[in-house]
Amino acid sequence: MADNSTIIEIDIDIEEVHSYYGYIPNKGAGIAFMVLFGLSALLHMGQAIKWRTWYMIPTMALGCIGEVIGWYARYWSSHSPGLLNPFLIQTVCTVISPSFMSAANFTILGLIIARLGPQYSWLSPRWYLIIFIGFDVASLVIQSVGGAKASTAVKNHQSAEPGGRIMLYGIIIQMIALTIYVVLGAEFVRRYHADKPVRAVPPPAGHSSETVDEKRNYNHGPAPVEKNVRIMLIGLIINAVFFFVRTIYRTIELSEGWEGPIITNEKLFIILDGVQIVLCTYTFNLFHPGILLREKTASGSRA
Repeated sequence: MADNSTIIEIDIDIEEVHSYYGYIPNKGAGIAFMVLFGLSALLHMGQAIKWRTWYMIPTMALGCIGEVIGWYARYWSSHSPGLLNPFLIQTVCTVISPSFMSAANFTILGLIIARLGPQYSWLSPRWYLIIFIGFDVASLVIQSVGGAKASTAVKNHQSAEPGGRIMLYGIIIQMIALTIYVVLGAEFVRRYHADKPVRAVPPPAGHSSETVDEKRNYNHGPAPVEKNVRIMLIGLIINAVFFFVRTIYRTIELSEGWEGPIITNEKLFIILDGVQIVLCTYTFNLFHPGILLREKTASGSRA
């Protein structure tokens, strides 16, 4: 009996020494982020149903669910840091889940452009969705392929660096897309306030447009931006800043390899990944498009 007890104690010590993370994940952080992402997912589901913003379910709500799974895996690893499966689950989920969330940014900006005036944007709302969701899907696929390759390599006791590089390319694509999105969004706002449309607005179908005066009636200066739309734009800016911080961190982290000083630093991961994505998701709980972008009815109330 004494010998068996000794063997068990030795096994536990070995497991505690060996960790795929380079540290033992913090149990409290795992619980806290599971609760935070879980609550936000429920809020997004409820808000999407109430305000009929169905696009927030496969973007924000699904992203939050992925984060819950990722942080549960980290909590699991806090008890068994030597187990491979929870490490692989958290790696894939915490890298990929924000890709679903970023699609909400692109969709919301497209709605604002359609509302204020597509003539002030280089891209139409439809092309915003096509191009940036395309970027998002490409990023998601590449990160998934990289995650699968890295997971297979680790299971086979091989280097995960090739898979990590592929994941890095997916993150870089996400950062490029986010940068272009911010630049085009800022250009739209600038042109709107300066009344410098990219193109003229065609008059309604069937309306004569032979005279200059008639054309001017359909290409007048911009109306003042509604308060709620301004608030939604502020929400988009705040959300984009948090996404940028997280994406830059992940780019540097993965570029240094799976055993670099950044990826093996849990405090950096918590602050520059976990906290940033929590702030992203709660930003859209507070600055919700279902509330801020509701159309007014004829009576002046919001539908």
